[in-house]
Amino acid sequence: MELHDVWFVLIAVLWVGYFFLEGFDFGIGVLTKLLARDRTEKRVLINTIGPVWDGNEVWLLTAGGATFAAFPEWYATLFSGFYLPLLIILVSLIVRGVAFEYRAKRPEENWQRNWEAAIFWTSLIPAFLWGVAFGNIVRGVKIDSEMEYVGTFWDLLNPYALLGGLVTLTLFTFHGAVFAALKTVGDIRERARALATKVGLVTAVLALGFLLWTQAANGDGKSLVALVVAVAALVAALGANRAGREGWAFSFSGVTIVAAVAMLFLTLFPNVMPSTLDAEWSLTVTNASSSPYTLKIMTWLALIATPVVMLYQGWTYWVFRKRIGTQHIADPAH
Repeated sequence: MELHDVWFVLIAVLWVGYFFLEGFDFGIGVLTKLLARDRTEKRVLINTIGPVWDGNEVWLLTAGGATFAAFPEWYATLFSGFYLPLLIILVSLIVRGVAFEYRAKRPEENWQRNWEAAIFWTSLIPAFLWGVAFGNIVRGVKIDSEMEYVGTFWDLLNPYALLGGLVTLTLFTFHGAVFAALKTVGDIRERARALATKVGLVTAVLALGFLLWTQAANGDGKSLVALVVAVAALVAALGANRAGREGWAFSFSGVTIVAAVAMLFLTLFPNVMPSTLDAEWSLTVTNASSSPYTLKIMTWLALIATPVVMLYQGWTYWVFRKRIGTQHIADPAH
């Protein structure tokens, strides 16, 4: 296996990790409107991800940086062609981070309500747009012989990509609901489980349609295995959630995300961005990659840094592993 193939796999792993972790993170943000009945319950939900949400976003920064260094042509074409949706995602993530930090800085009702609304919308929008973006990457876009995107913003809003957006939005919301049930106690835990069942059923229908469409268009034997694993894991997650086994439900919903994202990358390889104008103009792991020397240096750095980051993040989740409920939320007056 060549180094550019290795780095394609590593970038796929980074995106898998990002969607697994930030998936429930986005889901919790959406649930602040769908699940929480009052401000105290919103604080409970936000506190479940309070210690980890910023660490989850490190996976996105690393995936973007790795793409820039390992596949500069892919990075350049992707960010120029998808400029507007990626800008919207970036602004949403900035506002979302500010909202988490500023929400409790002042006691006024309007102040807190506005920041809580910001958390909801800046969780929902990226959850949808990431699916649209990856749907277009897998489907292919208008790339010319100069490796430049020559389509328009409206070309990105095709049925396949929009369905992909709905899948990521509902799947992340389901993942977040299962996580909320895993991390809370009392009435909110029971309602999170009930909501997870409803959202999970919608997710199953949308995801099955999207994955079958993907398999029919670009799939092979390996992607078919990933499809079967994703569907089976989602069914298992629904069953575990219904049985009140939140830990297993969260694990299976995570496997669903891992298998679904892996399927997208399996159908993509060896391309990194297919061209719908001419297959010869597609960006591949070969023509879009950096020099072998650059990839070699990056590989050594990754071997040193990655275990340290993963151990630290794992330790963070272990420290903040306990459930919380409304009884753990202090009176604002104090």
